[in-house]
Amino acid sequence: MTTTASERAELAAMLRNLFEKRSTDADVRRAMESSAGHDTELWRVLADEVGLPGLIVPETYGGAAASAEDLAVVMVELGRSLACVPYLSTSVLGVLALVASGDEEACARWLPGVAEGNTFLSVALTGGHRPADELPLTAAVAADRWTLTGTEAHVLDGRTADAVVVAARHGDGVGLFLVEASAFAVHERPTADQTRRFCALSFDQAPARLLCEDGLRVLSRVVDEGSAALAHEQVGGAARVLDMAVDYARTRHQFGRPIGSFQAVKHRCADMLVRLEGARSAAWAVSRAVDAQAAELPLVATIARSVCADAYLACASDNVQIHGGIGFTWEHPAQLHVKRSRGSAVLLGSPAQQRLALTQQVPLLTGEQK
Repeated sequence: MTTTASERAELAAMLRNLFEKRSTDADVRRAMESSAGHDTELWRVLADEVGLPGLIVPETYGGAAASAEDLAVVMVELGRSLACVPYLSTSVLGVLALVASGDEEACARWLPGVAEGNTFLSVALTGGHRPADELPLTAAVAADRWTLTGTEAHVLDGRTADAVVVAARHGDGVGLFLVEASAFAVHERPTADQTRRFCALSFDQAPARLLCEDGLRVLSRVVDEGSAALAHEQVGGAARVLDMAVDYARTRHQFGRPIGSFQAVKHRCADMLVRLEGARSAAWAVSRAVDAQAAELPLVATIARSVCADAYLACASDNVQIHGGIGFTWEHPAQLHVKRSRGSAVLLGSPAQQRLALTQQVPLLTGEQK
């Protein structure tokens, strides 16, 4: 599917209007306190009325085969609204993992349901930034039947997933496997960010389907391509807290003047804007690298993971400072963005880990030998 800039702008406006009505602060709090951990009613609207779950699913499997630039528009609005839906886990990472595995039978089995909004997937991301000997799962095969053993400690939306994609060691290699929900045990892992649910998944000789043998390479590619989506979600969150801060600075008065007229507040808002624009540039760079399947994607994705995480973290914290005492309260939405920014910052590896990875990648770009 090819879209123009004006069509993407229309999509953004439509989604923002929808989320302003269906993903209010009250809606988010109700969803994050529910047993499912996400807003089932909003998900049905996104599936039935917008067709959003199948946005990047290939047309062969009932999706729209949209580009990373189209996906960026969606992720920005999801980030602004803190919508409690399993979009990143299912419609981004899950789809990317199955498509990248090249297993057409598995794609035909699972992706049509994803496109319809009826099937939920998740990906254990451990293998995306760990060496093979540190992977928590081991695989064994007997009579062409694979089983997995071990525990994945943090899996996004693992409780509601119908199937999960994981990397596991076997012999001298690492495979990428798909395991159905009936084959693993789920253990809740409470985190500060209640707008997203994580859990541990335990596998005890769980039946699994081998998707591909080159598991680490494929999962690393999924992490790099998924970084574009997460980066734009972080940009959306940073843009939202900047708007909140500026609006409050205009309306809150002290000493007979709006606090936005004070130099310290003005400078803090200006710093937030600078961080936001830098993050936006990094996010668009990685989206374009994904669409172009550029050789420098791993490098650009690493930069985006660092820059966008830092920007959202700083902007969310600055928003609380500008709001003063009320910004620290449970009742105010500022704290929800602080928690989301912190959770998102470590989802694909912390900013510190990304900067360390950059020291290993930059010499490759210049042709220098280590």
